[in-house]
Amino acid sequence: MTRFIVFRCLAAILTVWLASMVVFAMVRAAPGDIIEMMMGQMGSSEGEAALRRFFGLDQPVYVQYLDWLGRVVTGDFGSSWRQGSPVTELVFNAFTVSFELALLVLIVSSLIGVPLGLLAGYRAGSAVDTIIQAFNVLFLATPVFWLALMLLFGVSTFFYWSPPTIYVSPLRSLTDNLIILAMPMASLAFLQIAAYAQFVRQHVVEALQQDYVRALKARGVPARTILGKHVLRNILVPLITFMGLIFIQILGGVVVIESLFGLPGLGRLLVNALYARDFPVVQGALVMVLISAIAINLLVDILYRAIDPRLRS
Repeated sequence: MTRFIVFRCLAAILTVWLASMVVFAMVRAAPGDIIEMMMGQMGSSEGEAALRRFFGLDQPVYVQYLDWLGRVVTGDFGSSWRQGSPVTELVFNAFTVSFELALLVLIVSSLIGVPLGLLAGYRAGSAVDTIIQAFNVLFLATPVFWLALMLLFGVSTFFYWSPPTIYVSPLRSLTDNLIILAMPMASLAFLQIAAYAQFVRQHVVEALQQDYVRALKARGVPARTILGKHVLRNILVPLITFMGLIFIQILGGVVVIESLFGLPGLGRLLVNALYARDFPVVQGALVMVLISAIAINLLVDILYRAIDPRLRS
Protein backbone atom coordinates (compact mmCIF):
# COMPACT_ATOMS: atom_id res chain seq x y z
CA MET A 1 0.00 0.00 0.00
CA THR A 2 2.84 2.41 0.86
CA ARG A 3 4.62 1.62 -2.39
CA PHE A 4 1.39 2.22 -4.32
CA ILE A 5 0.82 5.60 -2.64
CA VAL A 6 4.42 6.72 -3.32
CA PHE A 7 4.16 5.63 -6.97
CA ARG A 8 0.82 7.41 -7.47
CA CYS A 9 2.15 10.58 -5.83
CA LEU A 10 5.15 10.62 -8.15
CA ALA A 11 2.85 10.04 -11.13
CA ALA A 12 0.63 12.89 -9.93
CA ILE A 13 3.62 15.26 -9.70
CA LEU A 14 4.69 14.30 -13.23
CA THR A 15 1.14 14.87 -14.49
CA VAL A 16 0.97 18.31 -12.89
CA TRP A 17 4.32 19.24 -14.47
CA LEU A 18 3.22 18.13 -17.96
CA ALA A 19 -0.12 19.86 -17.52
CA SER A 20 1.62 23.08 -16.44
CA MET A 21 3.52 23.14 -19.73
CA VAL A 22 0.27 22.72 -21.66
CA VAL A 23 -1.42 25.46 -19.63
CA PHE A 24 1.51 27.86 -20.10
CA ALA A 25 1.64 27.21 -23.84
CA MET A 26 -2.13 27.61 -24.30
CA VAL A 27 -2.22 30.89 -22.37
CA ARG A 28 0.68 32.30 -24.38
CA ALA A 29 -0.92 31.12 -27.65
CA ALA A 30 -4.12 33.10 -26.99
CA PRO A 31 -4.48 36.12 -29.32
CA GLY A 32 -3.63 39.47 -27.75
CA ASP A 33 -2.04 40.22 -24.43
CA ILE A 34 -2.23 42.77 -21.63
CA ILE A 35 0.33 45.04 -23.34
CA GLU A 36 -1.95 45.53 -26.34
CA MET A 37 -4.89 46.23 -24.01
CA MET A 38 -2.90 48.78 -22.00
CA MET A 39 -1.34 50.56 -24.96
CA GLY A 40 -4.35 50.53 -27.28
CA GLN A 41 -3.91 52.10 -30.68
CA MET A 42 -2.16 55.22 -29.43
CA GLY A 43 0.83 53.64 -27.76
CA SER A 44 4.39 54.08 -29.00
CA SER A 45 6.70 51.23 -29.92
CA GLU A 46 9.17 52.36 -27.25
CA GLY A 47 6.52 52.30 -24.54
CA GLU A 48 5.32 48.88 -25.67
CA ALA A 49 8.87 47.50 -25.62
CA ALA A 50 9.41 48.89 -22.11
CA LEU A 51 6.24 47.25 -20.85
CA ARG A 52 7.19 43.93 -22.43
CA ARG A 53 10.54 44.06 -20.65
CA PHE A 54 8.80 44.95 -17.38
CA PHE A 55 6.43 41.97 -17.61
CA GLY A 56 9.13 39.66 -18.98
CA LEU A 57 7.29 39.13 -22.26
CA ASP A 58 10.35 40.04 -24.30
CA GLN A 59 12.01 36.75 -23.35
CA PRO A 60 11.57 33.50 -25.32
CA VAL A 61 8.60 31.42 -24.20
CA TYR A 62 10.74 28.63 -22.78
CA VAL A 63 12.68 31.16 -20.67
CA GLN A 64 9.41 32.63 -19.39
CA TYR A 65 8.19 29.12 -18.53
CA LEU A 66 11.33 28.09 -16.66
CA ASP A 67 11.29 31.35 -14.69
CA TRP A 68 7.60 30.85 -13.84
CA LEU A 69 8.10 27.17 -12.94
CA GLY A 70 11.03 27.99 -10.68
CA ARG A 71 8.86 30.38 -8.69
CA VAL A 72 5.85 28.03 -8.67
CA VAL A 73 7.92 25.28 -7.05
CA THR A 74 8.43 27.61 -4.10
CA GLY A 75 4.70 28.44 -3.97
CA ASP A 76 5.02 31.80 -5.73
CA PHE A 77 2.71 32.15 -8.74
CA GLY A 78 3.76 35.75 -9.26
CA SER A 79 1.60 38.86 -9.05
CA SER A 80 -1.50 39.86 -10.96
CA TRP A 81 -0.64 42.16 -13.81
CA ARG A 82 -3.92 44.04 -13.38
CA GLN A 83 -4.31 44.19 -9.60
CA GLY A 84 -0.75 43.81 -8.38
CA SER A 85 -1.87 41.32 -5.70
CA PRO A 86 -0.12 37.97 -5.21
CA VAL A 87 -1.69 35.33 -7.46
CA THR A 88 -1.42 32.71 -4.71
CA GLU A 89 -3.62 34.82 -2.44
CA LEU A 90 -6.16 35.58 -5.18
CA VAL A 91 -6.42 31.95 -6.28
CA PHE A 92 -6.60 30.57 -2.75
CA ASN A 93 -9.38 32.97 -1.71
CA ALA A 94 -11.37 32.18 -4.85
CA PHE A 95 -10.74 28.44 -4.56
CA THR A 96 -12.17 28.29 -1.04
CA VAL A 97 -15.48 29.67 -2.37
CA SER A 98 -15.60 27.23 -5.29
CA PHE A 99 -14.56 24.32 -3.10
CA GLU A 100 -17.25 25.08 -0.52
CA LEU A 101 -19.93 25.32 -3.23
CA ALA A 102 -18.77 22.08 -4.87
CA LEU A 103 -18.64 20.28 -1.52
CA LEU A 104 -22.17 21.39 -0.62
CA VAL A 105 -23.46 20.25 -4.00
CA LEU A 106 -21.71 16.89 -3.60
CA ILE A 107 -23.14 16.31 -0.11
CA VAL A 108 -26.71 17.33 -0.98
CA SER A 109 -26.78 15.41 -4.27
CA SER A 110 -25.33 12.30 -2.61
CA LEU A 111 -27.82 12.35 0.25
CA ILE A 112 -30.75 12.67 -2.17
CA GLY A 113 -29.55 10.94 -5.33
CA VAL A 114 -28.23 7.72 -3.80
CA PRO A 115 -31.49 6.85 -1.93
CA LEU A 116 -33.50 7.69 -5.06
CA GLY A 117 -31.29 5.38 -7.10
CA LEU A 118 -31.61 2.59 -4.54
CA LEU A 119 -35.39 2.95 -4.52
CA ALA A 120 -35.66 3.08 -8.31
CA GLY A 121 -33.38 0.07 -8.72
CA TYR A 122 -35.19 -2.02 -6.13
CA ARG A 123 -38.59 -1.11 -7.61
CA ALA A 124 -37.44 -1.33 -11.24
CA GLY A 125 -40.37 -1.27 -13.65
CA SER A 126 -42.81 0.16 -11.11
CA ALA A 127 -44.56 3.54 -11.16
CA VAL A 128 -42.03 4.87 -8.63
CA ASP A 129 -39.17 3.86 -10.92
CA THR A 130 -40.86 5.53 -13.89
CA ILE A 131 -41.28 8.81 -12.01
CA ILE A 132 -37.65 8.82 -10.84
CA GLN A 133 -36.44 7.97 -14.34
CA ALA A 134 -38.50 10.84 -15.78
CA PHE A 135 -36.93 13.17 -13.19
CA ASN A 136 -33.48 11.94 -14.19
CA VAL A 137 -34.04 12.44 -17.92
CA LEU A 138 -35.52 15.89 -17.39
CA PHE A 139 -32.70 17.32 -15.29
CA LEU A 140 -29.89 15.55 -17.14
CA ALA A 141 -31.11 17.30 -20.29
CA THR A 142 -31.58 20.71 -18.64
CA PRO A 143 -28.70 23.20 -19.02
CA VAL A 144 -27.45 24.38 -15.64
CA PHE A 145 -27.46 28.06 -16.59
CA TRP A 146 -31.10 27.85 -17.78
CA LEU A 147 -32.15 26.15 -14.55
CA ALA A 148 -30.33 28.83 -12.55
CA LEU A 149 -32.12 31.58 -14.47
CA MET A 150 -35.49 29.89 -13.94
CA LEU A 151 -34.80 29.57 -10.21
CA LEU A 152 -33.88 33.24 -10.00
CA PHE A 153 -36.97 34.25 -11.97
CA GLY A 154 -39.33 31.98 -10.03
CA VAL A 155 -38.10 32.92 -6.57
CA SER A 156 -38.05 36.65 -7.31
CA THR A 157 -41.48 36.56 -8.98
CA PHE A 158 -43.43 34.41 -6.54
CA PHE A 159 -41.54 35.04 -3.28
CA TYR A 160 -40.25 38.58 -3.96
CA TRP A 161 -36.77 37.55 -2.85
CA SER A 162 -33.39 37.40 -4.52
CA PRO A 163 -30.13 36.00 -3.13
CA PRO A 164 -27.63 38.45 -1.62
CA THR A 165 -24.91 39.61 -3.98
CA ILE A 166 -22.18 40.14 -1.38
CA TYR A 167 -20.42 36.92 -0.39
CA VAL A 168 -20.04 36.20 3.33
CA SER A 169 -17.49 33.68 4.57
CA PRO A 170 -18.82 30.76 6.69
CA LEU A 171 -16.29 31.74 9.34
CA ARG A 172 -18.01 35.10 9.63
CA SER A 173 -21.64 33.94 9.49
CA LEU A 174 -22.57 30.38 8.57
CA THR A 175 -26.26 31.25 8.22
CA ASP A 176 -25.65 34.14 5.81
CA ASN A 177 -23.15 32.03 3.91
CA LEU A 178 -25.64 29.19 3.37
CA ILE A 179 -28.34 31.65 2.30
CA ILE A 180 -26.01 33.08 -0.34
CA LEU A 181 -25.02 29.63 -1.62
CA ALA A 182 -28.52 28.08 -1.50
CA MET A 183 -29.63 28.95 -5.03
CA PRO A 184 -26.25 28.34 -6.73
CA MET A 185 -26.11 24.99 -4.94
CA ALA A 186 -29.66 24.10 -6.02
CA SER A 187 -28.87 25.04 -9.63
CA LEU A 188 -25.98 22.58 -9.69
CA ALA A 189 -27.49 19.93 -7.42
CA PHE A 190 -30.51 18.99 -9.55
CA LEU A 191 -28.28 17.74 -12.35
CA GLN A 192 -26.03 15.81 -9.96
CA ILE A 193 -29.00 14.27 -8.11
CA ALA A 194 -30.29 12.93 -11.42
CA ALA A 195 -26.83 11.63 -12.33
CA TYR A 196 -26.47 9.88 -8.96
CA ALA A 197 -29.95 8.34 -9.16
CA GLN A 198 -29.35 7.03 -12.68
CA PHE A 199 -25.92 5.63 -11.85
CA VAL A 200 -27.01 3.93 -8.62
CA ARG A 201 -30.19 2.53 -10.20
CA GLN A 202 -28.21 0.82 -12.94
CA HIS A 203 -25.84 -0.85 -10.48
CA VAL A 204 -28.64 -1.82 -8.11
CA VAL A 205 -30.55 -3.54 -10.92
CA GLU A 206 -27.42 -5.51 -11.79
CA ALA A 207 -26.74 -6.39 -8.15
CA LEU A 208 -30.29 -7.62 -7.59
CA GLN A 209 -29.75 -10.24 -10.28
CA GLN A 210 -27.04 -11.90 -8.19
CA ASP A 211 -27.84 -15.26 -6.62
CA TYR A 212 -27.04 -14.18 -3.06
CA VAL A 213 -29.58 -11.34 -3.27
CA ARG A 214 -32.26 -13.68 -4.54
CA ALA A 215 -31.47 -16.00 -1.66
CA LEU A 216 -31.85 -13.13 0.82
CA LYS A 217 -35.23 -12.23 -0.67
CA ALA A 218 -36.36 -15.86 -0.47
CA ARG A 219 -35.41 -15.94 3.21
CA GLY A 220 -37.62 -12.91 3.83
CA VAL A 221 -34.82 -10.43 4.63
CA PRO A 222 -36.29 -6.88 4.69
CA ALA A 223 -35.61 -4.71 1.63
CA ARG A 224 -33.94 -2.06 3.79
CA THR A 225 -31.39 -4.60 5.00
CA ILE A 226 -30.76 -5.97 1.52
CA LEU A 227 -30.19 -2.54 0.03
CA GLY A 228 -28.27 -0.96 2.89
CA LYS A 229 -26.16 -3.87 4.09
CA HIS A 230 -25.54 -5.91 0.96
CA VAL A 231 -26.30 -4.10 -2.30
CA LEU A 232 -24.92 -0.70 -1.32
CA ARG A 233 -21.73 -2.30 0.01
CA ASN A 234 -21.15 -4.05 -3.33
CA ILE A 235 -21.59 -0.87 -5.38
CA LEU A 236 -19.50 1.23 -3.00
CA VAL A 237 -16.30 1.03 -5.07
CA PRO A 238 -17.82 2.26 -8.37
CA LEU A 239 -19.84 4.80 -6.38
CA ILE A 240 -16.67 6.32 -4.92
CA THR A 241 -15.22 6.64 -8.42
CA PHE A 242 -18.41 8.31 -9.58
CA MET A 243 -18.33 10.72 -6.64
CA GLY A 244 -14.79 11.74 -7.55
CA LEU A 245 -15.79 12.38 -11.15
CA ILE A 246 -18.85 14.33 -10.03
CA PHE A 247 -16.75 16.53 -7.73
CA ILE A 248 -14.30 17.30 -10.53
CA GLN A 249 -17.19 18.05 -12.87
CA ILE A 250 -18.75 20.42 -10.33
CA LEU A 251 -15.46 22.28 -9.82
CA GLY A 252 -15.08 22.64 -13.56
CA GLY A 253 -18.66 23.74 -14.08
CA VAL A 254 -19.01 26.54 -11.55
CA VAL A 255 -17.83 29.23 -13.99
CA VAL A 256 -21.30 30.15 -15.27
CA ILE A 257 -22.99 29.78 -11.90
CA GLU A 258 -20.42 31.94 -10.08
CA SER A 259 -20.70 34.64 -12.74
CA LEU A 260 -24.50 34.51 -12.68
CA PHE A 261 -24.80 34.76 -8.90
CA GLY A 262 -21.81 37.04 -8.37
CA LEU A 263 -19.81 34.57 -6.29
CA PRO A 264 -16.09 35.44 -5.99
CA GLY A 265 -15.00 31.90 -6.85
CA LEU A 266 -12.33 30.39 -9.04
CA GLY A 267 -14.52 30.33 -12.14
CA ARG A 268 -15.34 34.03 -11.95
CA LEU A 269 -11.70 34.88 -11.22
CA LEU A 270 -10.61 32.87 -14.27
CA VAL A 271 -13.15 34.51 -16.58
CA ASN A 272 -12.18 38.02 -15.46
CA ALA A 273 -8.48 37.21 -15.82
CA LEU A 274 -9.04 35.85 -19.33
CA TYR A 275 -10.83 39.02 -20.39
CA ALA A 276 -8.00 41.12 -18.93
CA ARG A 277 -5.26 38.88 -20.40
CA ASP A 278 -3.87 38.57 -16.87
CA PHE A 279 -1.59 35.61 -17.62
CA PRO A 280 -0.29 34.93 -14.08
CA VAL A 281 -3.84 34.71 -12.66
CA VAL A 282 -5.05 32.52 -15.54
CA GLN A 283 -2.11 30.16 -15.11
CA GLY A 284 -2.50 30.01 -11.33
CA ALA A 285 -6.26 29.33 -11.54
CA LEU A 286 -5.89 26.61 -14.19
CA VAL A 287 -3.05 24.91 -12.31
CA MET A 288 -5.15 24.95 -9.14
CA VAL A 289 -8.04 23.25 -10.98
CA LEU A 290 -5.64 20.64 -12.39
CA ILE A 291 -4.06 19.98 -9.01
CA SER A 292 -7.53 19.56 -7.48
CA ALA A 293 -8.60 17.09 -10.16
CA ILE A 294 -5.42 15.05 -9.85
CA ALA A 295 -5.60 15.09 -6.03
CA ILE A 296 -9.19 13.83 -6.12
CA ASN A 297 -8.24 11.03 -8.52
CA LEU A 298 -5.35 10.09 -6.23
CA LEU A 299 -7.65 10.03 -3.20
CA VAL A 300 -10.15 7.84 -5.07
CA ASP A 301 -7.41 5.37 -6.03
CA ILE A 302 -6.24 5.15 -2.41
CA LEU A 303 -9.81 4.63 -1.16
CA TYR A 304 -10.20 1.91 -3.78
CA ARG A 305 -7.41 -0.14 -2.33
CA ALA A 306 -8.43 0.59 1.24
CA ILE A 307 -12.00 -0.62 0.68
CA ASP A 308 -11.38 -3.56 -1.66
CA PRO A 309 -8.70 -5.94 -0.31
CA ARG A 310 -8.47 -7.68 -3.68
CA LEU A 311 -6.77 -4.62 -5.16
CA ARG A 312 -3.98 -4.80 -2.59
CA SER A 313 -2.87 -8.27 -3.65
